[in-house]
Amino acid sequence: MAAMKPRTGDGPMEVTKEGRGIVMRVPLEGGGRLVVELNADEVKELADALNAVLA
Repeated sequence: MAAMKPRTGDGPMEVTKEGRGIVMRVPLEGGGRLVVELNADEVKELADALNAVLA
């Protein structure tokens, strides 16, 4: 039987470029990570939406 590793949300948010896509890994409060792959247009839309909220 394989060893079970605990899933933790500890650690920073990560954004990396992998191939043609941009992968964002967001730690979650209950453990684990939300992993989202975006293209350049989606990244721009996300940045605009976040900036609108912060303004």
